Amino acid sequence: MATPPTRQALDPMGEKVLRYEAFISDVLQRDLQKVLDHRDKVYEELSKYLQLRNVIEHLQEANCSELHMQVDLGCNFFVDTVVSDTSRIYVAIGCGFFLELTLAEALKFIDRKSNLLTELSDRLTKDSMNIKAHIHMLLEGLRELQGLQDIPEKTHH
Repeated sequence: MATPPTRQALDPMGEKVLRYEAFISDVLQRDLQKVLDHRDKVYEELSKYLQLRNVIEHLQEANCSELHMQVDLGCNFFVDTVVSDTSRIYVAIGCGFFLELTLAEALKFIDRKSNLLTELSDRLTKDSMNIKAHIHMLLEGLRELQGLQDIPEKTHH
């Protein structure tokens, strides 16, 4: 069984190929994963705000002044509670801060926040597409360096 060639035994072309492969796996794929993870967190936050918007709109439609509900205290331990005034709501604005808003003010805040989060997710999507394009370009370059033929693309029927 032959042992793989050592770094000193590689020709300059093989060394370039190894460096490009390392760059793809160590840098580009890691960066792509970070961008996709960040985008997923933005989508989760956006989903929470959209849920809150639905709850507020339901409260406005129901026009009820009192609300009976269950609150999760943690570890799926729920208690019954009564909200005596549904005209105001506390909204998490970030960094552990909450702001007391009327329902109309909360809807305006949610619209602005949703727009910002949507813009951020769009930007992250573009960033991920750019990284994927760089990966694809480097893989094509590696294929050329190694003298491999283009892999035929599957035809779609």
